[in-house]
Amino acid sequence: MTWWTTTKRVARYGLVGFIRNGFVSLAAVLIMTITLFVVASLLISGAALNSVLKQLTDKVDVTVYFTTGATEEQIAQVRTSLEALPEVASVSFVSREEALADFEERHKNDQLTMQALQELGENPLGASLEIRAKQTSQYEAIAKYLETQQESGTSASTGIDKVNFYQNKTAIDRLTTIIETARSLGIGLAIIFGLATLLIAFNTIRLAIYTTRDEIGVMNLVGASHWYVRGPFMIAGVLYGVVSAAVVLLILYPLTLWLGPGSERFLGTFNVASYYLGSFPLFFLVVMGSGIALGALSSYLAVRRYLRT
Repeated sequence: MTWWTTTKRVARYGLVGFIRNGFVSLAAVLIMTITLFVVASLLISGAALNSVLKQLTDKVDVTVYFTTGATEEQIAQVRTSLEALPEVASVSFVSREEALADFEERHKNDQLTMQALQELGENPLGASLEIRAKQTSQYEAIAKYLETQQESGTSASTGIDKVNFYQNKTAIDRLTTIIETARSLGIGLAIIFGLATLLIAFNTIRLAIYTTRDEIGVMNLVGASHWYVRGPFMIAGVLYGVVSAAVVLLILYPLTLWLGPGSERFLGTFNVASYYLGSFPLFFLVVMGSGIALGALSSYLAVRRYLRT
């Protein structure tokens, strides 16, 4: 008997065993489907939360506000010292006139504020510098540097009114904590469902071994190889994973299409459907690979524990 013929027979017997065990196989597939759905949800939720975090961090900067009496020379000295820092990616100058125009645009519908501004008769806003760091973690170091300069009492620092950073830092820290907590909970759920999947698939294979014990005995008597006897059970376990992964991938397509517009409105630029379709190769590899790994592992453990050949 050739190797190819043996492999085909083993695969056929595995498929027959998968179908013959009907409801037990269905139970294994259902619990594995839930597990793989949790895994896929982790990928999507992680990408969504990271997208929100990126949008927020893109809006974060360290802003140095100058007094209305600050001279161009003082502002230039502070800007030069900031640009020399290795943590700084860019420094943008906002003049008093630009600051006033932005303020008027933001409050154009607030009649009380606009009336108060007109009564002042002059521009109450100072110039500012908006600083972008190379990495989010470097903003605090830049803010501390500015505070040190402000406390030094040099001629340039006397023109600094305030440094705005820690309000934005609080929002970033809170969102980062939420993301880490959600990721930890998701991983915990995936582990719990993964263990449940292994247990159910393990018992399914054990039951299949028990119901075919007479056939296994005959094969042992006629000198069947280990692969010929154990292979069908391994194939059945892999089929649990393949079928479950296929079900999850099929369910995700209409589900993400339905959630797509809502996710984009709620999360800004992140569209669940676009992410799923654009990252489908990744989803296929992760979901299908996880399914096959779970099925093969549970089958291997059951065969090793209960099948002596």
